[in-house]
Amino acid sequence: MDTATDLGRLIGPLRRAVLLRTRRAEDLPDLPEAQIELLRVLAEAGPLAPRDVASRLRVASSTVSNLVRTMTTTGLVERRPSTTDLRTVTLVASPHALDLLDRYDRVSTEELRRALTALTPDSRRAIEEALPALRELRGALEGPGGRPRR
Repeated sequence: MDTATDLGRLIGPLRRAVLLRTRRAEDLPDLPEAQIELLRVLAEAGPLAPRDVASRLRVASSTVSNLVRTMTTTGLVERRPSTTDLRTVTLVASPHALDLLDRYDRVSTEELRRALTALTPDSRRAIEEALPALRELRGALEGPGGRPRR
């Protein structure tokens, strides 16, 4: 198996394992990763128009619409009139959502630290040394060829 195939098969299960471990450790709700990422964008940027959220997440606007529909129903996202254009809305993460996101981030970091300490020193060092290359890989994937489909 080549590196691309092996990495591709590892990324999804690794992320799901982190989320599952995080949820179990803190008895957190089963938020889909897409919702967590949308909340992260709103937490970092503040109020945004749906099209700006789609751009930052590199997904289609319809994907954001579907996520927001579900997330407003559950009280995670609020729609507010834009302060600059009354014809549009901005999306804002609710205080409850920001608290959940903070708990997800804090607990997932704790769980990853715990799991990393169970590895051999060589494995921990290899993961640490791979981080810059993984960031570079993310940049390559997010480059011009990584635009969302409309």
